[in-house]
Amino acid sequence: MSVCSALLSRRAAGGVCRSLCAVPPSLIHIRSARLAEPGTRRSEEEPLWEETGNLPFSRAKIGSFIQERPVLKNPFLEDALLRGYLRRHLPHEAAFSDLCAFGERVANEVDEWGRECEITPPRLVHFDPWGRRVDHIVTSSAWKRMKDLSAQEGLVAIGYERSFGEWSRVYQMSKLYIFSPSSGLYTCPLAMTDGAAKVIQSIGVSWPVDEAYSRLTTRQPERFWTSGQWMTERQGGSDVGSGTETVAAPQADGSYKLHGFKWFTSATDADMTLTLAREQDRSGATTPGSRGLSLFYAEVSRGEDGRLKGIEVQRLKDKLGTRQMPTAELLLDGLQAHRISEEGRGVASIANMLTITRIHNSISAAAAMRRVVQLAGDYATRRTAFGKLLKDHPLHMQTLARMEVETRGAFLLVMDVCRLLGREESGVATELDAHLLRLLTPVVKLYTGKQAVAVVSEGLESFGGQGYIEDTGLPGLLRDAQVLSIWEGTTNVLSLDVLRCVARSSGMVLHAFFTHAKSLLAGASSVSSLSPAVTAVDAALSELKDFVQVAATREPGYLELAARDLAFSLARIYTGALLIDHASWKEASSSDTYAALRWCEQDLCPVATQQARRCYDPNTAPLDAALVYDRPVQG
Repeated sequence: MSVCSALLSRRAAGGVCRSLCAVPPSLIHIRSARLAEPGTRRSEEEPLWEETGNLPFSRAKIGSFIQERPVLKNPFLEDALLRGYLRRHLPHEAAFSDLCAFGERVANEVDEWGRECEITPPRLVHFDPWGRRVDHIVTSSAWKRMKDLSAQEGLVAIGYERSFGEWSRVYQMSKLYIFSPSSGLYTCPLAMTDGAAKVIQSIGVSWPVDEAYSRLTTRQPERFWTSGQWMTERQGGSDVGSGTETVAAPQADGSYKLHGFKWFTSATDADMTLTLAREQDRSGATTPGSRGLSLFYAEVSRGEDGRLKGIEVQRLKDKLGTRQMPTAELLLDGLQAHRISEEGRGVASIANMLTITRIHNSISAAAAMRRVVQLAGDYATRRTAFGKLLKDHPLHMQTLARMEVETRGAFLLVMDVCRLLGREESGVATELDAHLLRLLTPVVKLYTGKQAVAVVSEGLESFGGQGYIEDTGLPGLLRDAQVLSIWEGTTNVLSLDVLRCVARSSGMVLHAFFTHAKSLLAGASSVSSLSPAVTAVDAALSELKDFVQVAATREPGYLELAARDLAFSLARIYTGALLIDHASWKEASSSDTYAALRWCEQDLCPVATQQARRCYDPNTAPLDAALVYDRPVQG
């Protein structure tokens, strides 16, 4: 092979190649990499350039070492906990075969699509070349392939086909768990699509939403629709009761025209949407507060002139993460819609949607943790530092093991909520199941959202500097994780939701919590290796019960200050019980036992710890405010 051919095969730059090709091979030299010993001088007779017949570098002598990249393998086959959990609860060959095949497709094909979505984000084209307003949101070809894939693989449909009865949701969410980190954020429109289908199903699949329901839950790519969720307006996100200004003007045919401004609409390229608005009476007046909100269904379509009907896309949001997905501000200017809830029952009607989307959020959080742990573990077998592989450094492996424990806890917590949802939808849920589902849905969302940010951040650190380099694809994992603690309710909002469901159930949700957690511990009572973990969770349950009894005698502000720590305590205690239960299974591994023991070494009931420090006393709130707004006194 000629020097020029060798250079080309080694990805030589054109300019350098042209200059070298003009020189006879015998006259090509490269600078020696050898350095003089300290205290000595290079001999004047030693040539600065060495002759060679083969030039290994085209620009500079930078050395021959190239670090191997971490390799994404089949995420189903690589996940011992996922496979063990399904082997215990869903031992169906059809499910295993499907998940295994899908895992191969994710690793070998879909992950590249996800990367394409990241580097080719959506853009908004307001006008066509002749000045006509069109508001086209242009997405990558990979984003469109994700939509077809989602239909083909039944990523929404599985939850409604219910081929595996009460375990159908676990099966569906297991598939999404494998898909999520490689999906280019397509799991977000799928979450809203699933939520919309759930709302329609609960209201009743009839006109005008019967066709929409069919399209949301189909496996046929050419018929498949995604749904938007246009709730957030300028005045705020979670407080929709006071923050919704959009009005619905009744029409003679029974439909409505929507007029308003939606400040934050995710997956704006959806085919339809569900949205809240205030119905006007004949005089144009509306009812304030949540009582005035109704739920409306609208299709997104274009007229013969190419313009969106009743919608103007003002701009796309410039976000920290989730850049793969179009998120926009929309002006609704006469959008045709149909009211699908009872008048004034809009907020109540979206409760089912929130359950679904919060579970999807939690799946994405657990999946992000699993992905970064898998990649970090693989990298540790390829990266050498200080004379040995990272996997042979005990401190490094301790760090990864801690991440693994968090990931396992998150997975089991999310899957148990999926189990409860599946039981409810199949009509086999007990009253205890229903109470647990209501309590744990906000708990799992808020806790896994915070876990994901911490674990993914630690995961990036395990790659050293490469974890900070954009074109490795790793920083995107952290940027995208940050949304998980914000979307569908921040940590504080969801902590207050926990208090609300405790109050509305007259404490029955907590009774269900204590009862089920105790039953999980009882099942492991004969496993001596788990006794330290069982003791720890049992003690935490007693501390939690004591806290609840004390808090019940205090003023409402006491519980509000404790809400966040209470939610974290519920998550840690219940997760500990789930890890113990899984480790007590007859086919559990030693790693399952170790994970349970390590989880239960932490403070499982921080609300009791903080109570002992008087953190919720009445004087705390003004002291907190004074600290936050402490400013130097002006002279």
